[in-house]
Amino acid sequence: MKPVMNLDELEYKSHADGPFVGRYGEIGEKIGAEKLGYSLTICPPGKTVCPFHNHHINEEMFLILEGEGRLRFSKEEYPLRKHDVIACPPGGREVAHQIINTGEKDLIYLALSTMKPHDICEYPDSDKVGVFTGKHRKRKMRLLFKTGQAVDYFDGEF
Repeated sequence: MKPVMNLDELEYKSHADGPFVGRYGEIGEKIGAEKLGYSLTICPPGKTVCPFHNHHINEEMFLILEGEGRLRFSKEEYPLRKHDVIACPPGGREVAHQIINTGEKDLIYLALSTMKPHDICEYPDSDKVGVFTGKHRKRKMRLLFKTGQAVDYFDGEF
């Protein structure tokens, strides 16, 4: 395995679901990364690639390469432009984040994250929680539920 890759060698995967649209070029596994995930993300104008969320275990960092946008972070919003670096540490809703393309051309950014196999994510806009175990893209468990659906510890046990 070659430990270097040029971005022009990337193969992209796409998704589109309502306002969530994007293309991803995975880098990390292709160059031998084990504990960090790297990918190049392309978000079209007026869109965002994922819901507003926070990770309780994994940490993310983003480097804006092209375009402009807005970062929702907790209850604040910040303008984004080329060469901005964004830190998204693990924690509660106080570190929830979302990158939105507010420009007229694609917003392109490098995404870097820890790849711990277990994580808990919250989605404040929809009041959901996600529980994930197993390697990324090969999850052994992926459960999402509304926080209002929580039950007591002993519910259904007797």
